[in-house]
Amino acid sequence: MTAPPLAPTTPEDIGLSSAGLKRLGAVIRGEVERNRVPGAVALVARRGQLAYFESFGRRDPVSGAPMQNDSIFRIYSMTKPIVSVAAMMLLEEGRFLLSDPVGKYLTELADMKVATERDGELALVPAARAITIQDLLRHTSGLTYEFRGNGRVHKMYMAAHIYSRNQTNAEQVASLGKLPLVHQPGAQWEYSRSTDVVGRLLEVWSGVTLGEFLQQRIFAPLGMKDTGFYVPAEELGRLAEAFPKDPDTGAGVQLVNVKDAPKFESGGGGLVSTAGDYARFLQMLLNRGTFAGARYLSRKSIELMTADHLGSITGAPDLLLPGYGFGLGFAVRLHAGIAHVPGSVGQYFWGGLAGTTFWVDPAEELFAIMLIQAPGQRDYYRTLFRDLVYGAFAD
Repeated sequence: MTAPPLAPTTPEDIGLSSAGLKRLGAVIRGEVERNRVPGAVALVARRGQLAYFESFGRRDPVSGAPMQNDSIFRIYSMTKPIVSVAAMMLLEEGRFLLSDPVGKYLTELADMKVATERDGELALVPAARAITIQDLLRHTSGLTYEFRGNGRVHKMYMAAHIYSRNQTNAEQVASLGKLPLVHQPGAQWEYSRSTDVVGRLLEVWSGVTLGEFLQQRIFAPLGMKDTGFYVPAEELGRLAEAFPKDPDTGAGVQLVNVKDAPKFESGGGGLVSTAGDYARFLQMLLNRGTFAGARYLSRKSIELMTADHLGSITGAPDLLLPGYGFGLGFAVRLHAGIAHVPGSVGQYFWGGLAGTTFWVDPAEELFAIMLIQAPGQRDYYRTLFRDLVYGAFAD
C-alpha cells in the first residue's frame, strides 16, 4: 500500500464536509457507471492535510483492471507547471533573466519571421522584437501548437512533424526556428510549444537532459517516485488507459505511447505521474516553496509565477477562461466573479489533454487533483469536479 502524500485527516477538521465529499464521490461513481469515463482518481487537500483521496472505476477499460490511488496517468500539459518551476530554480541561481532574448541561448530562435497574409498569399515579415523567456513561460512567444488550428502555419508544423517523439529536444528547437510565428512576440496569448522550448533551455543551462534535471532537482527530492517521461516495464500494470473509442463521437482514442523511453522529452506535455506525486508538488507550491523542511523556490518566485503576466494581452477564449489571466506556467484567477466556476482571486490551475486537472487556492489553503484519461470529456469534468469540491466547504 502506497503511503499517502500528506497526513490524512477528517474533512471537518479542516473546514470541509464529509457529506459533501461523499456526494462528490457519488457523482464521479455515477459517471463511471454510465460509461462516461473509464475511471478516475480524486484528491483534495487543505491546510496541509489530506481530506479526500479516492479511486473510481477501471484503470484499463479493456482488461477491466480496477483503478487504484497509485495508478499512473499521462498528464500531458500538467508537465508545464513542473518545467516552469524548474526554470525558476535556475532564475534564482542567476542563469538568465526573464527579459533575456531566447536567441541568446538558442541561436536557432534569434531571428524569427512572422506569418501574415497579403492578397491571400502567405508573407513573412521580421519579428518586431525578440522572443523573451518571459514570453515562453506566459505563452506570448508567437509559437503555436499544430493542433490549435488549421491555418497555414499549423499545417507547416504538421508537415515538419514538430510533434515527433523520434527527435531530440535540440532537434525540435532547430525545426521551430525554421517555421514562422503566428503572432508578433508579446502581441497575443497563444497556447503553444513554448514550454517545450523552455525544456530545451533547461538542458542548455544545466548541461544534462531535461529528464535528468527534473529528476535531480524536483522528482527525487520531493519523493515523486512515479513521475517521468515514460513508465518502466515493471510498473506498466499501473498505467491508466482511455476507452478505445470516444463515448460521444465513436472516434478512436489514441493516447501517447509512454511504454518506452522517448527520444523527445517534451517539457510541454511529456510526463506521466500519479495523484500522490503531483500532490507533493502542489503542496510545495501552496507552502510558498517548501516541502518537508526543504526549500525549492523562494516565496517571491512563486508569487511572480502565480501573478498575471498578460495585462491587456488577450488570447484563445476556449483555454484562457473569462476572469482569468496567465502567469508563468499557470492560468491565474483575477476576479471573484466572471468565471463560470467557483474559486478565489489568486487561484491558479492547469490541466492536461487527456483530462487531468488541478488547481491551487491559496486563499483557502487548498488544492485538488482529478486524474482521468478521457480527452473528449475533459472540459466538462474539470468544471464538474471544481463545483463539487467547492460545494463541500463547511466553513
